[in-house]
Amino acid sequence: QVQLVESGGGLVQAGGSLRLSCAASGSIFSINAMGWYRQAPGKQRELVATITSGGSTNYQDSVKGRFTISRDNAKNTVYLQMNSLKPEDTAVYYCNANLTYYSGSFYYRDPYWGQGTQVTVSS
Repeated sequence: QVQLVESGGGLVQAGGSLRLSCAASGSIFSINAMGWYRQAPGKQRELVATITSGGSTNYQDSVKGRFTISRDNAKNTVYLQMNSLKPEDTAVYYCNANLTYYSGSFYYRDPYWGQGTQVTVSS
């Protein structure tokens, strides 16, 4: 009923840039906070950045000044612009959306995750 589809990952050299996109679709009534998380091999998934429906943002300290999260509420899409990439940014990046969706006459509120997109930064 609800899908989050990510795109934009890939291989880039250190110092380069990538832009990730995540589009939510389906029986969506509203979307609250959206965010990006990442998981490197052998490590736990960690928060990268979040953005509320009103546009307030929060970043992990290691990406402040390099990454920018934004969203287009009309398109139910969240973006992550990543500049000055470092090898330690290499990970699978997942988008997350806390949303309200409907099924028949009922409404539900749940977090949804995308399938993940690989970002690899070579030194």
